[in-house]
Amino acid sequence: MARITIEDCLKRVPNRFLLVHMAAKRVRQIREGHEYLVSSPKNEDIVVSLREIAAGKVLLKKELENEVDEQVDEKVDEQADEQVDEQVDEQVEKGTEEEVEKEE
Repeated sequence: MARITIEDCLKRVPNRFLLVHMAAKRVRQIREGHEYLVSSPKNEDIVVSLREIAAGKVLLKKELENEVDEQVDEKVDEQADEQVDEQVDEQVEKGTEEEVEKEE
């Protein structure tokens, strides 16, 4: 069988973050004794889980999608806050330098 690619899986899953969560959960299920949903001899569990996702055998629960979306939104908000903090710090430093120059 040909190699599995992330692009094959992304045809079934809306984004990479969800794909990672789905694949990890499916690997845990396989390791706990669940049967393979596709025929894939001599492959590691992660490869099997990605093949199952690409084949449409593993479906996404709406709850998981919402949870991941919230985590992504939080991360984006944190990064935006950090950028704003950096910009404010730069402005404060510039203002302090201009005040010192005016005093001289």
